[in-house]
Amino acid sequence: MKKQLVVVTGGSGFIAVHIILQLLQQGYAVRTTVRSLQKTALIHEMLANGGVTDFSALTVAEANLNSDANWNAVMQGATYAIHVASPTPNRVFKDEMEMIQPAVDGVLRVLTAARDAGVKRVVLTSAYGAIFAGHKNRTTPYTENDWSNLDAKNVHPYQKSKTLAERAAWKFIKTAGRGMELAAVNPVGVMGPVLASDYSHSNVQVQQLLDGQIRAVPQVDSGYVDVRDVASLHLLAMTAPQAAGERFLATTGETLSMLDVANILRVAFPALAAKLPTKTIPNVAVRAAAVFKPDLKMIASIVGGYAETSNAKAVKLLNWHPRSAKTAIVATAQSMIDLGIVHP
Repeated sequence: MKKQLVVVTGGSGFIAVHIILQLLQQGYAVRTTVRSLQKTALIHEMLANGGVTDFSALTVAEANLNSDANWNAVMQGATYAIHVASPTPNRVFKDEMEMIQPAVDGVLRVLTAARDAGVKRVVLTSAYGAIFAGHKNRTTPYTENDWSNLDAKNVHPYQKSKTLAERAAWKFIKTAGRGMELAAVNPVGVMGPVLASDYSHSNVQVQQLLDGQIRAVPQVDSGYVDVRDVASLHLLAMTAPQAAGERFLATTGETLSMLDVANILRVAFPALAAKLPTKTIPNVAVRAAAVFKPDLKMIASIVGGYAETSNAKAVKLLNWHPRSAKTAIVATAQSMIDLGIVHP
């Protein structure tokens, strides 16, 4: 029997490679896209570190979100598509549209090609950034019913790009989808095992903490979730009939401060305890520093903010049960030690 083909965009990314890993383990054929075929070796390395020994069901194709070229060919024969790739956020930019426009255009390119090729359902990797930004005086956990308020002051362009890209996807399905289905997954901070020394920006925080690069942490609360559970939620959203037309917040439902993360690592890795921070930075100091350091603007926009989230929908509708945030954080650190990225 011929394997069902799933297209996964951005195959060298942290979330994408874990999705590919689970798809191959579950017997799907996978075609993944990269901006450059030079990433093929890295994808194979990560999958091998994840336990894959047979690559015969995997093909790698070149396609760029900024260009129409090759997307129609990529989608041919696919039953499903999982759109994980997003243009890399440029932390320093002159105009916020530099971040927003490529994200929106990329989503529409992928959806158009998928629809024209007869793909049954697309799962979009959106973000918590499309849910929480711009809400003041919040007292109840964020859910899938929430959308970031882009009219509010100080919403970072990265959160705007995620919000507008997901909104564009839902509008496309409604007005031009011709029956193609869409589901969205909105992860909070993604932790879990990195599979190579080339890893995503979400894990840099753990590496910097363990290396002793951070002497004090900003007062930022966040939800966390394990990448393996984010991947499994994508697969559930891809196949479950009841997931069509729905968005799912990928979170454990726990909220941790950056100091909590440091304390979890301190207990789990006593040999590295002396390198880990014990102090926080006042919010006013973070905001003042961001005036002169553009790469701090995103952190400055969320310090002191409310960050409680609920995973009740994914648990109830899809029977999804994620690992704890602590398990995810410890797994991130352990994988970095195992790969020699961090030296205890």
